[in-house]
Amino acid sequence: MINCEWGIEGINKYSSDSVVTVIIDVLSFSTCVDIALSKNAVIFPYRFKDDSAIQYAKTNNAVLASFNRSKDSYSLSPASLKNINTETRIVLPSPNGSELSLSSKSKVTMCACLRNYRAVAESINSISGNVVVIPAGEKWTNGTIRFAIEDYLGAGALISELKGELSVEAYASKKLFESLKTELRDVIRGSISGRELIEKGFPEDVDLALESNAGKTIPILLDNYYTNSSF
Repeated sequence: MINCEWGIEGINKYSSDSVVTVIIDVLSFSTCVDIALSKNAVIFPYRFKDDSAIQYAKTNNAVLASFNRSKDSYSLSPASLKNINTETRIVLPSPNGSELSLSSKSKVTMCACLRNYRAVAESINSISGNVVVIPAGEKWTNGTIRFAIEDYLGAGALISELKGELSVEAYASKKLFESLKTELRDVIRGSISGRELIEKGFPEDVDLALESNAGKTIPILLDNYYTNSSF
């Protein structure tokens, strides 16, 4: 069975009974992971705005990404990772993708985005068992989840390539992606998250996220870091 459910509630409900959990955080954690892993870097997800990340990075011989989105230093800006040095180890805190990755209870935890959904789906199709796809969503200031159309569409993109029985929620996500596939650029650039990034001066981050299947990585969480691998 392929399920689709939002955020930490989806993790808590489905991941322990699923062979694979896939985190979808299009703007921007999953896109950052795809770009970094394409350069043979390694990404350590970590809790957001937690000062212990400084020591955690030192312990893992890694660079700590900025807590603030930046074009000039490694951060949750995909553009900041385009020219990352090969085999760089980065601790990448984020309030959604990272924290959800660390909460997964599945045997295999992966992340996907519009850039690599086909490669990730092909890898998942090689195994049997339940799969749960987790659109991360955004967070309001009070910590509750805000619907993020880009993550729902990213989930639908992945599900459209998966083999197996779909829950109603997974089917709906797939159908929405298929109905808007030719309009993804306008929809995501016009979404709340897309507009926020563009208005803050990060239009390239949105454009990189929209490069469907430009990436070929298969991000798998091994112990405490994402690496490019396959089953």
